[in-house]
Amino acid sequence: MLQQGASLPEIGQVLRHRSPQTTSIYAKVDLDALRTVVMAWPGSAR
Repeated sequence: MLQQGASLPEIGQVLRHRSPQTTSIYAKVDLDALRTVVMAWPGSAR
């Protein structure tokens, strides 16, 4: 669902979680995908 653009609150609603922290346990972040959108830290060599 994350890869398709759903937000964590939307995923939590589908999974019927009461707490956002519960949803975050189950939601795995795709670090490779994040690397494509992250901005370089100012002054870094990246």
